[in-house]
Amino acid sequence: MCYSAEASFIGGAAISAIGAVTVREVRRPSQIAFASIPLLFGLQQITEGFLWLALTDPGYAHLERAGTFGFLLMARVVWPTMLPLAVLLMEEGGGNRRLHTALLGMGLSVSLYYTWCLLFLHVVPDIQGHHVRYLSDFPEALAIPVFIVYFITVITPLFIAKNSRLRVMGVLMFLSCLVTAVAFFQYLTSVWCFFAAIISVIVYWILREPVPGPDPALAPER
Repeated sequence: MCYSAEASFIGGAAISAIGAVTVREVRRPSQIAFASIPLLFGLQQITEGFLWLALTDPGYAHLERAGTFGFLLMARVVWPTMLPLAVLLMEEGGGNRRLHTALLGMGLSVSLYYTWCLLFLHVVPDIQGHHVRYLSDFPEALAIPVFIVYFITVITPLFIAKNSRLRVMGVLMFLSCLVTAVAFFQYLTSVWCFFAAIISVIVYWILREPVPGPDPALAPER
């Protein structure tokens, strides 16, 4: 997240609180994964708050590795699989199920790739201005192709969903990525996750959508 440890903690706590309320809106087991998205985003921002502390206060330097790994685990490993899976479960056997399943497979491959990178390669976080930049020795030749697949797996499921409110979320996620790529490209991981965390509160609105009831005209006569 941008600005400071305090901003990360406050923002993360607020989003987590909304996430906790959102989970209470679950009416079917298939909604649990999707409902947990704001809560996980909130925890992710809190994790980066600890990283901010580690990078700005020598007394917290011992938290740097855990904060870096924890934030990137969420940002690059969890979301490419979590988002397509959550939407797939929400669709409950819709017409695009095969495409959703394919996107889930693509997301899983991205998650496995970043898991390997985090385990065997190196990442160094650095504060530049008011942003955290993650400098890594991940294979440069794969950086853009993998990010494109990442982007497809976290955005496309929302666009092809039957639920129109999910498509609204997809538009907002797409626009936030576009703005971040244009204005904050070097800090894409941190800044886009910040925008995505804010946008995730729309999950509450999505789950509050009324469930269609039976058509009164089809009710049996008494």
